[in-house]
Amino acid sequence: MGTNVDLIFKIAGIGILLAVLHQVLTRSGRDEMATMTTLAGIIVVLFMVIQLVNDLFTTVRTMFQLY
Repeated sequence: MGTNVDLIFKIAGIGILLAVLHQVLTRSGRDEMATMTTLAGIIVVLFMVIQLVNDLFTTVRTMFQLY
């Protein structure tokens, strides 16, 4: 359970960092860079979630012995 809570805090931290970076880059006139930074952060979080979903499916397969 501790790992899932850590994952939630990591995702929240990435979200806060991305929001700050987006605001700083937008106010400095670098809208394209702000968009690319946000997109990169979303991709990183998506990979983290995909790994968690993969672990879930593996657990379900093991639980019901569906190999």
